[in-house]
Amino acid sequence: MKQLFITDLDGTLLTPDGIVSPKSAEIISQLSSKGIAITVATARTPATVEPLLANTVTTIPAIVLTGAALWDRQNKQYLVTKFFSESLALSAWSCLKQFQLRPFVYILGDDDTTLHTHFCGVPTIIEQKFINERTGNPLKQIHVSATPTPPNKRTMLLFAIGEKQPILKAAEELRAKGCSVSAYPDNYTPNTYFIEVFAPGVSKASAVKQLKQLLKADKICVFGDNLNDLPMMQVSDTAVAVGNALDQVKQQADIVIGDNTTDSVAIYIQQHC
Repeated sequence: MKQLFITDLDGTLLTPDGIVSPKSAEIISQLSSKGIAITVATARTPATVEPLLANTVTTIPAIVLTGAALWDRQNKQYLVTKFFSESLALSAWSCLKQFQLRPFVYILGDDDTTLHTHFCGVPTIIEQKFINERTGNPLKQIHVSATPTPPNKRTMLLFAIGEKQPILKAAEELRAKGCSVSAYPDNYTPNTYFIEVFAPGVSKASAVKQLKQLLKADKICVFGDNLNDLPMMQVSDTAVAVGNALDQVKQQADIVIGDNTTDSVAIYIQQHC
């Protein structure tokens, strides 16, 4: 029986400092080298996934952009990409702006490797921090300008940072338009919410099912902590919440383990693979 282990990153595999601990990296690398199928499912793009997993060996595709793509870590290329239609992307972009949110527009370059992220205006402190953490990576180019860059047919994601109420109101309207939407609190900044807007049908759940089929896995075990992990938990055979997960996530989980300060995810995989 082939079992597939899939873990969220922020708040789950990553420590509160936002890193993979040396112990977790060692355990996962050793298990992966023995043929155990372990990977991540994250809202992040390859540009930030690769540095975070620099010391962690995984041999199967990573689920990135909340399921809008699968990423081949060995060959540094996208395996699967799900784009908006241009008309829906423009409609979603306008909707975010109506709620006074300033979207980052993620457009995949023609090389199918570099993700171009466009932002219009003068960034807030939080937005600038987000930009700084993603600048200088060959897999992503950040473009900040006074002139907006509208979405096009190669748009994979619209992302914005804001307060809870405008984020949740925008999410409701965007779902009514048919978009796939994740709206959830930031793990690292109090009173800050994120919204991610994707093409219809995009989710961690759909990507998990796709990866299961691709690898011909028999069972799936997933790990999560936040609201955007709930869809993949619902399609898994075993849903595991870390101890620091939101209460709603713990309630949906089959098992609650230790928190993300104690290598809980890696140790659980080691004990159950």
